Amino acid sequence: MASATPFTVAVPNDRLERLRAKLELTEFPDELDDAGWDYGAPLADVKRLTAYWKDGFDWKHQEAEINKLPQFQTQIKVDGYEALRIHFVHQKSENSKAIPLLFVHGWPGSFLEVVKLLPLLAKQDGGKGPAFHVVAPSLPNFGFSDGVKKRGFALKQYAETCHKLMLQLGYDQYVTQGGDWGSHITRVIGFRYPQHCKASHINYVRPTHAPTFTSSPALALQHAVTPYSDYEKAGWARTQWFQKEGYGYNEIQRTKPQTLCYGLADSPVALLAWIYEKLHDWTDHYPWTDDEILTWISIYWFSTAGPAASTRIYYEVGHATGSDRSAIGEYIPHVKLGLAYYPKDLDIPPKSWGRILGPVVFERQHPDGGHFAAHERPEAMVHDLNEMFGKGGGAYGVIKGKEGYN
Repeated sequence: MASATPFTVAVPNDRLERLRAKLELTEFPDELDDAGWDYGAPLADVKRLTAYWKDGFDWKHQEAEINKLPQFQTQIKVDGYEALRIHFVHQKSENSKAIPLLFVHGWPGSFLEVVKLLPLLAKQDGGKGPAFHVVAPSLPNFGFSDGVKKRGFALKQYAETCHKLMLQLGYDQYVTQGGDWGSHITRVIGFRYPQHCKASHINYVRPTHAPTFTSSPALALQHAVTPYSDYEKAGWARTQWFQKEGYGYNEIQRTKPQTLCYGLADSPVALLAWIYEKLHDWTDHYPWTDDEILTWISIYWFSTAGPAASTRIYYEVGHATGSDRSAIGEYIPHVKLGLAYYPKDLDIPPKSWGRILGPVVFERQHPDGGHFAAHERPEAMVHDLNEMFGKGGGAYGVIKGKEGYN
């Protein structure tokens, strides 16, 4: 079995100079008068960010900040594929009863989504609440993990990668947290490895249908006779908006990612605009700084597999068949489930829909926040985890001897 070794981000100077040269040669499109955000990322914003990325943004400073994180790299052998080098953050608690927590990011996020949670979770020692060992990998094709060169690497393989990482680190039992693809991947982990994954908290709740009298008669009756709340009506309106006005990226990445890849791999400004639009549209008035935005984009630009590899997850999952894909929206028994709803997420189903996903032991409709909940509202997410896994919570003691208290 491979052992984990410390990892340091170190982007060579020649790559920084090449990036600057590409930014210098950018040719911008025109823009309609008063286009705003309706047509996508506004020209003035992209020009400002491009200029700052070229002449003001200090990647080496951001790199030094990232390198303060406890980062490691190890090899994981996924069935049917070559061994992959997997980058991950691993913050261990000093509490001997700490709960191993696997945090899984999505697109267009990265391991950086866990950063704001780490100091908050580290404070849980001392008897004040649950303590957690936190593991946050860069998924294959993302960040500083290897890319995959063979077709078919879908939810099953991402789940296997994360599960084997936890086992390699000595965590035979663990709990998970995920949003976006992280929500789907952690649900497949629960589906495939319920003897190891004991509970999941997700902030991207996406059942495939309303409860039915065939599979969930009690929930179906509740759904039939209980009017939607104002929160649920607003959530459904947000969901409909996303399906109509915000889903184009998904259709492209699910069907012809390679064609898109040429632009993302060659043009840093194309990558910037493609992701920046999502950072704006998918959040709840989050006050992004230019440094935050460009750090997120730079993780993609300097990624091990290249800035376009991450799009392929959409194609592979979209063309996969079998139980793994269906499991993400169906009932998964034996794994206790926590559901967190945020009003500016992309899919916000009624609560009766979410309850078809598994044995729900925690549920909260947050008053604000969007798709990148761990980054936008870290205190709210940690509060969820404390309540779900703390004394009196629905998942308290889910891992024997790991209640998280001194």
